[in-house]
Amino acid sequence: MAKSSTKKVKKLSEKTWSELSKAEREEIAEMLLHMDSVRDVNEEYVEQRTFGQRAADGVARVAGSWSFIIIFILWLLVWAYLNTEVLGPRKEAFDPYPYVFLNLILSMLAAVQAPIIMMSQNRQSARDRLDAEIDHEVNLRAELAIHSLDERIEALEQKLDEVKLLILADQKQLVH
Repeated sequence: MAKSSTKKVKKLSEKTWSELSKAEREEIAEMLLHMDSVRDVNEEYVEQRTFGQRAADGVARVAGSWSFIIIFILWLLVWAYLNTEVLGPRKEAFDPYPYVFLNLILSMLAAVQAPIIMMSQNRQSARDRLDAEIDHEVNLRAELAIHSLDERIEALEQKLDEVKLLILADQKQLVH
């Protein structure tokens, strides 16, 4: 759906169905009829991502996993053990306690990793907005379908009432 159409439908949808004029109802129905079938948020999300966005999502997926945390803790323990217990007594530690080089590496990792994770979170927010937009479209379609069915049922009830009246009139004529 074009952006202007989406904005128009959202503006119109702020009113209740009964507040809409017949022209506005028809306009909404016409726009929804010309839309493609129900949009798939996953498909649109995957198609729209750039290389950088895919990379940020991948880094966030790995860095936010328990596997990464466990491996990272093990790596830190090995680093500390090597520098303190194995190489330290021989005065060959490449990063003796208080681990200045390790602190530098951790700081650089955090400086790079945090913005990448934030980019991925921004992408997730954009995905959530797209999901909400698609949900809104589906809700509009469902509301239109319900109102259409309601109008059809009312029309059928009116016809049924007319038929009942005709039958009653015919019965009265037969009795007299």
